[in-house]
Amino acid sequence: MMDKVLMKGNEAICDAAIRAGCKAFFGYPITPQNEVPEYMTKKLPEAGGVFVQAESETSAINMVYGAAAAGIRVMTSSSSPGIALKQEGISYLVGADLPCVIVSISRAGPGLGGILPGQGDYFQSTRGGGNGDYYLPVYAPFNIQEAMDLVFKAFDVADEYRTPVMILADGMLGQMMEPCTPVDKKPNISKKDWAADGNANNRDRNVVTSLSLKGEILEEMNIRRFKTYEEIKEKETMVDNRVQDGDEVALVAYGTPARIVLNAIEILKEQGIKAGLIRPITLWPFPYADFQNLPSSVKNIVVCELSMGQMVEDVRLGVNGKLPVHFYGRTGGMIFEPEEIAEKVMNIIKN
Repeated sequence: MMDKVLMKGNEAICDAAIRAGCKAFFGYPITPQNEVPEYMTKKLPEAGGVFVQAESETSAINMVYGAAAAGIRVMTSSSSPGIALKQEGISYLVGADLPCVIVSISRAGPGLGGILPGQGDYFQSTRGGGNGDYYLPVYAPFNIQEAMDLVFKAFDVADEYRTPVMILADGMLGQMMEPCTPVDKKPNISKKDWAADGNANNRDRNVVTSLSLKGEILEEMNIRRFKTYEEIKEKETMVDNRVQDGDEVALVAYGTPARIVLNAIEILKEQGIKAGLIRPITLWPFPYADFQNLPSSVKNIVVCELSMGQMVEDVRLGVNGKLPVHFYGRTGGMIFEPEEIAEKVMNIIKN
């Protein structure tokens, strides 16, 4: 067991990536994720990897495409508007079935917005974002230890299903410091027989592309990919469900705001109100089943987000009209307090 170390969230993400066998990083500066490329520019070459600061986010994601096509474990990172610029390249990566890890340390928007934390990128992350039919597995850690563990896992999931995987964290997690235990195990790196790695003399020639001019072939590729998505839904959905029989309210939150919600639950307990937390860890696939099998004691659901309300739509899909779903959010970089959430819940119960 390794000793705990005090690390900033952005740096812990990099440490986990290097331990997972990441050998290439391509990125471009943008707050609040700048510590990621800063850390990688020093530590990745020491681990035998390659760091390149590209001239733009668009260039960075296309460099990721090249490294992934060669069979290398590769990562990029950015923040909200930077991820928006990468969307075309992400769609190309999906179309070519290329594994990689994309870290999004989100900020407030739309547009340039502000550098304070936000969760307005939920749709951007969970609904594809680029052109065509696709999804990405999306992990949303709520503390630095979980961020480390999920980054390590993300590389294995990307390789297993041949897909880009996203880590979605807000600026609070990226900038805070916490004690955590670095991942102390070997990554599961398998041989990539499909890669364009320069070994055509020893096998059939590999071609890596998202282009298909024949409709029936492209349709077949999309259908096959969605069969993979069904497998991901079955095997990779993750949720932290703390709702118990007797709870009358289920509070729903992801990422660091879920920590604030846990404090709100303690305030509610002091007021004699039993409440529990459902925290999706994978935003896609979303844990719909947990909302279809709630205890009969639950009479209301309250979704708490640092946005104008995006995940609330997935919660409503999961509940399917069986219970009222309420929303409480802050935006623009404003962060709610536990007392605000508790007051919202109490007003719902009273009315």
